[in-house]
Amino acid sequence: MNETHNPDVLSCLANLSNDEVFTPPSVVNQMLDMLPQELFRSGKTTFLDIGCKSGVFLREITKRLIMGLADEMPDLQTRVDHILHKQVFGIATTELTSLVSRRTLYCSKYPNCRYSASPFESVEGNIRFRNIPHTFVNGRCKWCGASEDQFGDAKRKGLETHAYEFIHTDHPEEIFKMKFDVIVGNPPYQLADGGAQASATPLYHLFVQRALKLHPRFLTMIIPSRWFAGGKGLDEFRQKMIHDTRVKVLHDFLNAEDCFGTGVEIKSGVCFFLWQGDYDGPCQIITHASDGGVSCGRRYLSYKGADVFIRRNEAISIMDKVGLAERNFSLLVSSRKPFGLATTDIGHAHQSAGDSVIYQRGGTAYYKRSKLSRNSAWVDMYKIFITKAYNAGDDFPHQILNKPIIAGKGTCCSETYVVIGPFSSRVEAVNVESYVKTRFFRFLVSLKKISQDATQKVYSFVPMQDFSKPWTDAELYAKYKLTKDEIAFIESMIKPME
Repeated sequence: MNETHNPDVLSCLANLSNDEVFTPPSVVNQMLDMLPQELFRSGKTTFLDIGCKSGVFLREITKRLIMGLADEMPDLQTRVDHILHKQVFGIATTELTSLVSRRTLYCSKYPNCRYSASPFESVEGNIRFRNIPHTFVNGRCKWCGASEDQFGDAKRKGLETHAYEFIHTDHPEEIFKMKFDVIVGNPPYQLADGGAQASATPLYHLFVQRALKLHPRFLTMIIPSRWFAGGKGLDEFRQKMIHDTRVKVLHDFLNAEDCFGTGVEIKSGVCFFLWQGDYDGPCQIITHASDGGVSCGRRYLSYKGADVFIRRNEAISIMDKVGLAERNFSLLVSSRKPFGLATTDIGHAHQSAGDSVIYQRGGTAYYKRSKLSRNSAWVDMYKIFITKAYNAGDDFPHQILNKPIIAGKGTCCSETYVVIGPFSSRVEAVNVESYVKTRFFRFLVSLKKISQDATQKVYSFVPMQDFSKPWTDAELYAKYKLTKDEIAFIESMIKPME
């Protein structure tokens, strides 16, 4: 053991939660490396961190400025005073993180004291925090969507409201009343919305949108990758991002642990990007796979009218061969609640007249056919049930979808499943099932299924086939003229379904 080793304390901090993750210094420097380095050699460049937690962004920026301005300002204290007063600014997420960030940047949580690296008149210096309230309209905050039941005064008395100042205004430019050249940050990711235990309202896209309203020259942020293809309320944000040709660089980590370190679980991974105001062109996309492999490509974030970002560079040549057909497999897949039954609609144990067999969470039971509010005609047809949710995980190869169930006549299902079909014969259902089980099919699903949800829309990249016959991967690889490398990539991503 090296007894002289002195670790960076900011690389050792425990995260507040998976929603507010401290950014390791190494990741911060990867993000800052994407910027033109001449920015750090100018005493006029201004920087804003919109979500200070540990102060690491501002510290690493300041370190670079101290080195870059050495010729322009030879006196170290003069240089530090100028940087801390005129160039680096931050908005903290909570009162606690404001104190931590000031301690990191100013060497004192109170920068107006004698221990400060540079004396300020105010107690907060250029890192501010305001414990502002939400503005509730019909039970929801009009800015962030927070539930009044969760974050109203009655619930949060004496506690911080988590009404982040930067996104609770239409005029973020008035916070510091100045223009920033560079905006950086790792914003809060989501906020519990008062629904089910796992239910939460995304927030990170609001920080990106507000930052762009400030018209910076450069913007670099680290956020969850879920916006690529899914996420509640992220459709508009996704469309704006994938069609914004000013996104110059995108680093995508399939497993968040590979970015933030062991113990950080963020479903769908995380990404950080560089947006440059005067850039117009394709994006350099660097994908960090779970096995340590790195894939680099240069392409636009949008792809031939697709409504999602295809995160794997290796998938593009396969998609070029398969194509985006208007008549695709999603036409065979039902919407949620195919029979009008919620997950909580549970059948009974003993069969009686007029009952159908219901496939529900945990197994099968019996349910009155007369109580089905939708698609009751499907009960007497063959169909395939497949669970609406299946955890795709962060490691590959993966199964992507749960095993399909061929359901005969006299069956229905709850919202736990979606229906593929219905079909007039069992033979056709068996042939469709053979297609669903192929790696080729599930690979194309994986390009849109970025979370556990497997709703109708994740099947829209899958082409329709002739289901008068069964299908194998070998036949599909040959039909679409896939190369050995393309086949190897598919099979490295998708495991066989026994």
